[in-house]
Amino acid sequence: MELAMLPFIKVYHLVRFIFNRPFVILNYAHTGFLTIIDKLTHRESTLHKIEQREEDDDDEFINLLPEDLVKDDALDKNVKKISFRYEVKNDANQTIRSVFDATSKEEVEHFLQNEGYTIVSVTPRKSYDIDLFASKKMKAADLSFTLTQLSTYIKAGIPLVDSVRILAKQSVKPEKRKIYESIVYELLMGENFSTALSRQGKVFPRLLINMIKTAEMTGDLAGTLDDMAEYYTSIDQTRKQMISAMTYPSIIFVMAIGVVIFILVFVIPKFIEMFENQNAPLPWITVFVINASNFIKNNYIFIIIAVVLIIFVTYALYQNVKNFKKGVQRILMRMPMIGNIIIYNEVTTFTKTFASLLNHSVFITDSMVILSQLTSNEIYKKIINRSLVNLSKGAKISDAFKGQWAFPVVAYEMLVTGENTGQLGLMMEKVSEHYQDLHKNAVNRLKSLIEPIMIAFLAFIVGGIILSIIIPMFSLYQDFS
Repeated sequence: MELAMLPFIKVYHLVRFIFNRPFVILNYAHTGFLTIIDKLTHRESTLHKIEQREEDDDDEFINLLPEDLVKDDALDKNVKKISFRYEVKNDANQTIRSVFDATSKEEVEHFLQNEGYTIVSVTPRKSYDIDLFASKKMKAADLSFTLTQLSTYIKAGIPLVDSVRILAKQSVKPEKRKIYESIVYELLMGENFSTALSRQGKVFPRLLINMIKTAEMTGDLAGTLDDMAEYYTSIDQTRKQMISAMTYPSIIFVMAIGVVIFILVFVIPKFIEMFENQNAPLPWITVFVINASNFIKNNYIFIIIAVVLIIFVTYALYQNVKNFKKGVQRILMRMPMIGNIIIYNEVTTFTKTFASLLNHSVFITDSMVILSQLTSNEIYKKIINRSLVNLSKGAKISDAFKGQWAFPVVAYEMLVTGENTGQLGLMMEKVSEHYQDLHKNAVNRLKSLIEPIMIAFLAFIVGGIILSIIIPMFSLYQDFS
C-alpha cells in the first residue's frame, strides 16, 4: 500500500512545492521539470533498485548487483566542496570567467596558478548565483568529439592530464570548461581517470566510465577511447535520423493546427453572422463547425490550461509510475511502423553496447548490470534483469530472451549461436550492424509515409471547414434564385 501511494505523495509534494515556493521555481527554471522529478524520485530509485516483477524470481536481481556498479557514480560524500566563481587572465591577457568546485578558496587559487593563469578574483558563489544554461549530461556528439581528441593526444605521447588541460583551454562554454578543469583537478589529486569522470555527477554516461575503468586495468586507454568515440558517433547518427524523420511532420502538424484555429476563430464568425441574418437551415457539418468555433472562442483559456495540465500529468505519470511508463512503451512498441523503429533501436543499442563490453573483457554479469542501467525501456530492462537471475542459477543468457515478443527471433538465434560458439561479442556486432540498417530503413519509410498522411490530414480538415461554408451558401443562392 505504501509503495502504491508513493506516486501520489510525490505529486502532492510537487504541487505544494510549486505553490509555496514560486521564487524557487523562477530561480531554477532552467533545470526544468525533469530536475524536480529526478530529485523527488532519486531516493525511491536508490532504496528500491528493483520493484515488484511479474515473475517471482525477478526479486533476486537486487542481490546480484556488484557494489561498485550500484553505488552512485563513486562520489565522495565525506568531502563537501564549495562552488567558487573566478576571473583570471591567460598568457594572451584574455579574461576568462568560470566556476570551480573545491574545498577552500586556497585550493582554487593554487589550482589556477598551477594552470598558468593570473588570478583577478576568486569568490564563493551566492545561493542565488546559478548556471542558467548548464546541461546535466554531455551529448553523444560532444562525447564522440572529446574522446577522439583525447585518443589523438594520448597517441601523440601527451600525458592524460595535459590532454584534458587542452580540452579545458579550448572550451568556449564555461560549463564545459568547468567539467574539464574539475577532471584535471581530480587527476592532479591522484585519482584515476574513471573516478575523475564519475565525480562529475551525471555528465558522463555510466557505460563510458566502466569502459574506461576496464581500459585502465588492461592498459589500452587510447583504443578504448577510439571505440567509444565510434560508439557515440553511431548513437548520435541514430538520434539525428529520428529528428530528421520527425521534423517535417511536426512542422506540418503544428501548421495544420494553427491554420484550423485561425479559420475557426477569425473566419467562421464572419459567416455565422451572414447565416443568422438569413435564418436559413444549416447542414450538420456547418452546425458542427460553428459550435466548434464558438467553443474555442469562449473557452480558449480553459483549453490552454487543460492541454498544459494533460501534458504535465502525463509526464509526471510517465516519470514516476513504472506501470504507466511500461504501458505507454508497450502500446508504442505494438504500433505499426513506430513499434519496429523502437524495437530496432533498442536491439541495436543493446547488442552494440554488449559487444563493446565483451570485446573489452568486461564480465558478462557486469555487462548485463550496465546494460540494465543504460536502457530506459522498462520492457527490455525487465528482460535484462531476468537474464541476471538466470546467470546466477547457471542458466544461459539466451534463456531470458527466448520467446520475448520485444526481442526479434533473428537476434535471439544469433545470441544463442554466440553462446554456443564462444563468439558472443562478434555475433552481437553482426546483430547491431543488421538492426542498425533495419532501423535506418524503417525511419526513412516512416518519414516518407508520414509526410503524405499529414498533408492529407491538413487537406481533410481545411477542406471540411471550407465545405461547411460552401454548402449553405449554395442553398442561399438557390433560395434567392
